[in-house]
Amino acid sequence: MPDLSFQIDGAKVVQHAASPTLAFKLRLTNSGAQETIHTVALRCQIQLEVTRRKYTPDDQARLRDLFDEPSRWGQTLKNLLWTHASIVVPSFQGTTVADVPVPCTFDFNVAATKYFHGLADGEVPVCLQFSGTVFYAAPEGGLQVSPISWNKEARFRLPVKIWRDMMDTYYPNSAWLCLHKDAFERLYQYKVRHGVPTWEEVLENIIPVEEPVME
Repeated sequence: MPDLSFQIDGAKVVQHAASPTLAFKLRLTNSGAQETIHTVALRCQIQLEVTRRKYTPDDQARLRDLFDEPSRWGQTLKNLLWTHASIVVPSFQGTTVADVPVPCTFDFNVAATKYFHGLADGEVPVCLQFSGTVFYAAPEGGLQVSPISWNKEARFRLPVKIWRDMMDTYYPNSAWLCLHKDAFERLYQYKVRHGVPTWEEVLENIIPVEEPVME
């Protein structure tokens, strides 16, 4: 029976995808090197292990919207579910490498976006937890099926720069906000009533000039 182990060898930005996408390079190794694996239908749950890194005072200020005041982080700083992903790994023996595509969003209503945006640099500890099904060749011939249990996982430290490079690639010098329809309508009426040509100017007119901007 196959016994698979998992390792993340790296991560990269997927170019020209329909939406911002990262790809984790996943290495699968079967303990029975001569055993033929026909297919692996793999499911992956990805957690942000936010308690496993340190934060500068600037990080803490930018993450206040997500975790509240630093004095409360002992109660509020908890690991975050980032997303789920699924792939089908083709036939191999011994070891193979496959990309795990992870679509990302720049919606600031999403906790993962707030978290990545709030970090200036460094790395984000992530944990990929695996489940799914392995289809393999039995010694006496024929096709056998074996489940992958949730105790299979792999950890990786994702550089913040990769996430920022991805968003700069897909949304150069831009950010996205999702508003309730009534709030948007009020902004739109303000824009029309005052003859303001761009949304940037609308916000600049509304936000006090003395309001500090966190870099």
